[in-house]
This record gives sequence, C-alpha cells and structure tokens, in this order.
Amino acid sequence: MDQASVAAMLEAVARGDLTPEEAAERLSRLPVVDMGFARLDTHRELRTGMPEVIYCPGKTPQQVRAIAAELLGHPGGPLLATRADHTHADAIADLGEDVRYDPTGRIIVLRPVEVAPMGTVVVVTGGTADLPVAREATITAQTLGCKVTEIADIGVAGLHRTLAAQDELRAADVVIAVAGMEGALPSVVAGMVASPVVAVPTSVGYGASFGGLAALLAMLNSCATGISVVNIDNGFGAAVVATRILRMRAS
Repeated sequence: MDQASVAAMLEAVARGDLTPEEAAERLSRLPVVDMGFARLDTHRELRTGMPEVIYCPGKTPQQVRAIAAELLGHPGGPLLATRADHTHADAIADLGEDVRYDPTGRIIVLRPVEVAPMGTVVVVTGGTADLPVAREATITAQTLGCKVTEIADIGVAGLHRTLAAQDELRAADVVIAVAGMEGALPSVVAGMVASPVVAVPTSVGYGASFGGLAALLAMLNSCATGISVVNIDNGFGAAVVATRILRMRAS
C-alpha cells in the first residue's frame, strides 16, 4: 500500500464507489500480514516510500513464493527479492509476466512499475569480481526510478582506467563505488566529483581482506569528503540510499 493507493481509495469513498466501512476494512489490513513463518509489513511503502523487500537466503523457495504472492496482492510500487538463487527464481517465475531474474546480481524484479525518473546514478566497480554486488545496486536503483550507468573494472590498480571514466563520474547525481581488496576506489572517486558517493565494500580479496572488513575500514577512514558507507556486499542498501538522495532533491 502506497500513498497513491490510499489517495485512490479515499477518492472512491468520496465518489460513492466505496463505502467508508469497506475502506476501513481495507485499511485495517494494512500494517501486518501474519503468515506464521513471516509477518509482512504491508504499510512500509506508505511510511517510507519503499515497499518491503524479500531477502531470500534462509527462506525456502516455497516460503519466498508465498511471501511474493501475498505482497503482489497488495497494491503498491516495485517489488524486489534479493540474494535469490535459481530455485527461488523458478518458484516464483509464474507469478506474473514481468517477473525477471538477474543471476549476476541475484535479484528478482517481481513487479516493475513505471516511476518518473529522478536523476542519474553511476555504479562503478574496482574489479570485475565486484560485479554481483554492483549489479544488485544497478537493478535496485533502476527499478526505483533512477537512470543508471554501470561501469566495471576501473580500480586504482590502473589509475588511468579511473581517470578515463571521469566524464561519466562527474555527470552523475550520485555515484555508487563498489570495491573489495583495499577499498581505495571510493576515496579516489570522491576526490574527483561534486556529487555524493555511496561506498560499498565487497568481500572480494585475499586472506588479509578479512572478507571485506579491510575495505570497509578503509572506506570509513577515507580522507575524501562526501562519502557514505554501507555494509559489506550491500549493493541493495547503497541503491536505496542513492534513491532517497535523489527523491529529496526532486521534492
């Protein structure tokens, strides 16, 4: 349930197409749907502008399907399932003609909705190995209404590659910089652009990277200004931050 759905419901009451009692009944079902194994927050989009997202790890394909079917039964904006594998994707493939699974980003778009474009996000990676996290960010931002350009493998091990992308980087309203290893890419990018930079450390790297902890700490300790840092491998979270920045600018 989003603001547009509530407004449409109230307009239907005003026209006499819907009784106040019927509207009250629909509203009474808004906050939580108790499915036994999950409690769905169907009120979230109305509060935050972002509907509940299905996080697939730890859930069986049957549970993901049941949750998706329930959420699709409620009007609202785009619906996503993250960190999905092929078994999750196969379980919900028949829930709609527009269901789309990206195996690189491990993300499913269940309900694409036309959203007025808000601005431009450029997603860059330090290396090709960072692409799964970057693709999660790309598809999330696109689904939420951002125009997205994805540029792979411009890490600082070959600084000329970073500099070669500076025109695209400077044209962005928000940059999402995804990197593992030593995590230096966001600092370099933030020193080149005026836009906010959302840094995403990844778990890519050898032993002393400690599963992305080294990149996380490097990004948190950056000497460049204007960087926000999300959790390790959290491309989805970075895209939501970028979307909220653009929504605030557009309002």
